[in-house]
Amino acid sequence: MTNSKHIIGVDGGNSKTDYFLFDLDGNFVDHINTGTCSHEQFADAYASTFRIMNENIQALLTRNQLTISDIAAGAFGLAGADIPTQKENLCRVMEDIGFKHYALDNDSFLGIKAGSEKGYGICSINGSGTVTGGISPSGKRLQVGGVGSELSGDEAGGFYLARKVLRAVYDAYYRMGPATAMTEPVMELLRIPSQEFFIDYALTGLLQRTLPTTRLVQILFACADHGDPAALDIIEHSSKQLACSTVGCMHNLDFNHEVDIILAGSVWVKAESPLLFAKYKQYIEQLTEHHCNYILLQVPPATGAVLWALEIAHGHPVDMDTRKKVIGRVENLS
Repeated sequence: MTNSKHIIGVDGGNSKTDYFLFDLDGNFVDHINTGTCSHEQFADAYASTFRIMNENIQALLTRNQLTISDIAAGAFGLAGADIPTQKENLCRVMEDIGFKHYALDNDSFLGIKAGSEKGYGICSINGSGTVTGGISPSGKRLQVGGVGSELSGDEAGGFYLARKVLRAVYDAYYRMGPATAMTEPVMELLRIPSQEFFIDYALTGLLQRTLPTTRLVQILFACADHGDPAALDIIEHSSKQLACSTVGCMHNLDFNHEVDIILAGSVWVKAESPLLFAKYKQYIEQLTEHHCNYILLQVPPATGAVLWALEIAHGHPVDMDTRKKVIGRVENLS
């Protein structure tokens, strides 16, 4: 085979990783779906990241009679690539594997490549957690958040919202908070026999990570839809924080007047209430004069890794036909 006729795109999350092998014309070659490669999940951190990623990439290459020299470019969206030192260590991992031409950043950036036909914009991830990533028309990148609610305003995502629901019930019981319609469904969901047992059950669920996060968020949205003040306060606060991260990212990059905003993650994509998005959009309109196009990401973020790798290999974004071909193939495998 002629060298450098293929690309590799990797979407590495906290629970699973997708490795994709495509040729330069956007034709699917192979795929591996396996567990996390995030350094944050292992005691030996980057050593395990190297071992796991190298094993899977070598398997992908070997079973297709390829070597790393056959790879024109790679693109890696990785959970835990949040600050410069982490990215430097992860880049070292990629180079030790053998990549010479590649892009590596937080997995939030994959949503931009997957969701915007322009290949640049802002991605607001609102899933189990939250983070905002931006790529400007000139190619500059910036991540806002992703390192904790206290430090960087990550006050969204299912895990955060579930805790806020529990806090609202606790406040109503013990801290002079307003009565909330969330109390009864929460007590029933968690099978808490009475008020006296609330903190025991809630804290145990938090510490053991057994809380039914999705159901708690559904309770939040249902009660907000019916006008519950405590639920509405949570939605109001979270939507403002999401908007501040989005517009802050936007204003720190060199965008033109029009900006694509890609909404990704389970809370955005599967939300059963329009209130969060309506409030988010309202705050964005207050905070910026940019014209924003809102795009709900319906394709797998891993698509962004493949498209990004092709962009690096060719030196420009792929044409629309190739884009559609890649999206269709990744969707069928996800």
